[in-house]
Amino acid sequence: MGEPETASSSDWSLSLHASIHEIGAEAWDACAGADNPFVSFGFLSALEDSGSVADRTGWLVRHAVLRAPDGTIAALAPLYGKSHSWGEYVFDQSWARAYEAAGGRYYPKFVCAVPFSPVPGPRLLLRPDLPDPKGVAQALASALIQAAAQLGLSSLHANFCDADSMDAFTEAGYLPRTGIQYHWQNNGYAMFDDFLAALSSRKRKSIRKERSAAQSCGLTFSTLRGDQITREDWKAFYRFYQSTIDRKWGSAYLTERFFPMLSERLGDRVVLMMAHQDGKAVAGALNLMGTDALFGRNWGCEGDWPFLHFELCYYRAIDFAIENRLVRVEAGAQGEHKIQRGYLPTFTHSAHAILDPGLRQAVAAFVEEERAAMETEAAELLTLSPYRHGESG
Repeated sequence: MGEPETASSSDWSLSLHASIHEIGAEAWDACAGADNPFVSFGFLSALEDSGSVADRTGWLVRHAVLRAPDGTIAALAPLYGKSHSWGEYVFDQSWARAYEAAGGRYYPKFVCAVPFSPVPGPRLLLRPDLPDPKGVAQALASALIQAAAQLGLSSLHANFCDADSMDAFTEAGYLPRTGIQYHWQNNGYAMFDDFLAALSSRKRKSIRKERSAAQSCGLTFSTLRGDQITREDWKAFYRFYQSTIDRKWGSAYLTERFFPMLSERLGDRVVLMMAHQDGKAVAGALNLMGTDALFGRNWGCEGDWPFLHFELCYYRAIDFAIENRLVRVEAGAQGEHKIQRGYLPTFTHSAHAILDPGLRQAVAAFVEEERAAMETEAAELLTLSPYRHGESG
């Protein structure tokens, strides 16, 4: 992929940047806002500065800046050139294999997303005082396609979009795609027992039994935020993170330097839940806190304790959300076991601009068929809800 290109029109100009530092914290966060920590300058710069996101890892930074005719920044997008599809969590490898088998070149491609983070949020970041935010969002979505075409790329993929970004992408001609995650909703609970009261008797008893078992095996628990998290805590957590990666995938995306940078740059928005045995850290769960949500991210453990994963990742996240009056906890994908613990299936959305007409036609048919299957799956999963009749969770 060549040097950053600039696409322009009589009204707007788009520039691509090889580092978020070229844009700067003030300009970036003025558009990103404070609601979702994953699109903040602090989070994205930590990915870059720690070496987690770099050319060598196949993530070529090309953040997009849309400027108004007077030169002021109107909107931004976290953008990366990719030579593979790892670390995205919206899987398009089958599209790549089919296209390349037909003689096409799928990589490199553009991805508008937060690396290694399957967390829904804004992907078109707008200055809050714009008179026509929908029009600017659509202009940015269209300009990204133009930039991809100028660079000869096969496609552009905007992953885990919020509703406003998704509207702009689809208006610009991107193909919509649907996925499923599991989120817990806070229905005004004052304490954990209020949440339990919303469940069926059998599920309520099961969760109480699990919590009792986890809390009766000689472990102590703590919830740390911001500068409460020490270098030793992060060293221990990185061991847990690596042990989980080794068991599941075999290759760590995030470097050890990333984690302390995170708490330095995001402060109290970083929430680390730890378990200790005889003073030694044995497990940890990393969360980030937004304005109204807690986002569960990474977890790891050294040892084997009953129901510790559920206690540290799910139940203590609910405790924290209730205490801090957060609206929801997002626990990510992969795990129907989350339903039985109050986390219900929720649709996620991505948008895909496929530049080759033949490939676009095939992908359009695929995502439409997949959407219908996802809707059927979600309906079936909801029948497993632990909530009493009339309670939505």
